[in-house]
Amino acid sequence: MCAHCFLQCLAGPFSKMAQDSVGFSSDYQFWMQKLSVWDQASTLETQQDTCLHLPRFQEFLRQVYEVLKEMDSNTIIERFPTIGQLLAKTCWNPFILAFDESQKILIWCLCCLINKEPQNSEESKLNSWTRGLLSHILSAFRFDTKEVGLFTQGLGFAPADYCPGLLKNMVLSLVSELRENHLNGFNTQRRMVPEKIRFLSRVCIPLVTLPDIEPLVEALLIYHGHEPQEVLWPEFFDAVNEAFLLKKISLPISAVVCLWLRHLPSLEKATLHLFDKLISSQRNFLRRIECFLKDSLLPEAACHPAIFRIVDEMFRYALLETDGAPEVLAAIQVFTRCFVEALEKKNKQLKFTFKTYFPYASPSLVMMLLQHPKEIPQELWHQPLKHISEMLREMVEDQTHGSYGGPFECWFLFVHFGGWADIAAEQLVMSEAEPPEALLWLLAFSYSPRDRSLQRAQTMTEVKAVLGHLKKLFRSPTLSAKDLQAAAAESQARDPRPPLCQKLIRRLILNFLLWAPGGHVIAREVITLMAPTDELTHEMTGLLDQTLYRWDHLCMEAPKSRKLARELLEELCLAGTAC
Repeated sequence: MCAHCFLQCLAGPFSKMAQDSVGFSSDYQFWMQKLSVWDQASTLETQQDTCLHLPRFQEFLRQVYEVLKEMDSNTIIERFPTIGQLLAKTCWNPFILAFDESQKILIWCLCCLINKEPQNSEESKLNSWTRGLLSHILSAFRFDTKEVGLFTQGLGFAPADYCPGLLKNMVLSLVSELRENHLNGFNTQRRMVPEKIRFLSRVCIPLVTLPDIEPLVEALLIYHGHEPQEVLWPEFFDAVNEAFLLKKISLPISAVVCLWLRHLPSLEKATLHLFDKLISSQRNFLRRIECFLKDSLLPEAACHPAIFRIVDEMFRYALLETDGAPEVLAAIQVFTRCFVEALEKKNKQLKFTFKTYFPYASPSLVMMLLQHPKEIPQELWHQPLKHISEMLREMVEDQTHGSYGGPFECWFLFVHFGGWADIAAEQLVMSEAEPPEALLWLLAFSYSPRDRSLQRAQTMTEVKAVLGHLKKLFRSPTLSAKDLQAAAAESQARDPRPPLCQKLIRRLILNFLLWAPGGHVIAREVITLMAPTDELTHEMTGLLDQTLYRWDHLCMEAPKSRKLARELLEELCLAGTAC
């Protein structure tokens, strides 16, 4: 198999040949009749006749291409209504297709038939039919032994191995040239000219899902020339990205990163595809979100700062469009956790500083948020929480720190590491000491970042009063649901209490139920009272799932609390209103 000759032909164009229309038409009819006779290639005489006429037929195919390349697909069908029959008969004749020269010319001709912007179903069907023929040309054929026995025996190949071997050698040769490897044992390096690369990517468009073509697709993606503009066809990127998203091909992460860096629409489509999966499926528990994210390869690819910034920006828009929907907040937190995990695995010594990923954030705040609570003794968790709160508060309430983007940007950064807010809520309920103002501010800010200082201070006052009542009940041997109702309503200073403030207090009461010794007994009754609607049941389900997910990653040893949380979650799901 001469792959270099194949490339020379791909470089095109074929030499132009002067052909009068009458002569070409006569040749066209002659070869149509010949192809009909050769159709089955079942007799020795037919096979011999095919081999005898093959050089002339290949010359005719060249002429066909010279004519077709000057027309659009619609004109081709109008001028040559039987061109499909001619090319199809050629594609399905094993004795013609056994020569790589025939394969090259056929690929050129078939590419001319593809309509890049089909306007109706007929044009779409023609595209599909043409891609099928292209796939057939470069796929691992299964010829009958009787049909190709004479030909392959003469070459020393087994019939079942000949065409797959032909394709494999072709692909390996192309990959070698793309990677500038030494060829044929000579110490010379060859570089493909941009026109060859561009055409090769065009030929691969309908073939990207063929397993044998995957090495070539990967080599094209990771190829980096010195051209000022992109040499690969945009449609090639689209086809590869779609096949990857639909799991029709498997690509290494290096190739996926190259795809998304070189073609921004593909990265955007991949992110939107992930959003669609998160939205269209059933209630997404965090474990399932984590699986979706890792399967998408987006967190791993985001180790490249340019990809991270684009994906993060799309999360920002999703957050704004949904007005801070809990599902989006959860997705951002899980994405960030998976991203940091991939980054640590990929770079023990970080290639990029975190300033590259969060350019508008305070570097000291980012480093504080990046601390993994698991690596800090539980009795010392209040220290990083206090520092995080103080830094955020200074940036949010002190106008001199406007370079960090204001309240929303600070909150958006904190959302990425929202596990710290969950820990703060838990610490406030479990601690016997006076609630630290820093933790109260952090919770109030995380739940309602749009509040001004006065509104936030009112929320902090109400939360502090509720916590005071809960602390009195924490060690009580006997509890009732009415006690907790009183704790939630007793100090209500605003009427009605803002929804986000109510949500924060429900979170504190749930933590109380999971950690207070007497809370386990009344947990089911309280949950029923707290979640009388589907919306509130959905909220409670999310909080329980979030709690279990965090405990798993922190390796929290709380058998009784964990058992209760799991049982409550299962019961809410079985109710069928939230899952």
